Amino acid sequence: MGQLAVANLLGFFKLRRFVRWACSIANDSSGHRKINLRILEGLELRRLYKRTEQLILVLMAVVLPIFGMIYLYHNSGNLNWDLPEIPGIVEQILMGFGIGLLLVQFLLFRKRIKSSFLTDELILKLRAYTNATKERYVLLFFISLISSAGLLFFENAIFIVIFAVTLIFFSVAKPTPDRISKMLKLDKEQKEQIRLASRPD
Repeated sequence: MGQLAVANLLGFFKLRRFVRWACSIANDSSGHRKINLRILEGLELRRLYKRTEQLILVLMAVVLPIFGMIYLYHNSGNLNWDLPEIPGIVEQILMGFGIGLLLVQFLLFRKRIKSSFLTDELILKLRAYTNATKERYVLLFFISLISSAGLLFFENAIFIVIFAVTLIFFSVAKPTPDRISKMLKLDKEQKEQIRLASRPD
């Protein structure tokens, strides 16, 4: 009986040690999973931020030379490109589209941002923001082309004003960590994650 009791006692201690070991492994695995998820989240945040930033740079690199060249042509009395005559109604249409799209891009962006408040997940919030920003900049790109075409064919200073306002939006609406944090109402930890995602390579 004494030997049986000792054997049972040893078995109990071995079982308890095994349970502790198994729990420690489980905790370590859970910790590793959390670390891996945080790393993956950081990479996804960085990808979203950088792709949006690159799109903006490409669009600006296209529209600025185009309008600049047309503006120089407009201010020069020595150049003549023999442009075809276009009905005046087209001028009014281009003005209306330019001014209308400026208003649309502003209101549409605000509406899209509101959808980010439906979730607490930072990735989903940033994805909603970057999608809204890309949509906004595509509209600004088209407005720039409209104002460039209007200035080229009609030499109306209103198109210069439209482009100037568009250029202001190009500059002011550019995503930055502070702007994103303010627009999405992020907490301190989320702000830091966005800041890290925006760091140069």
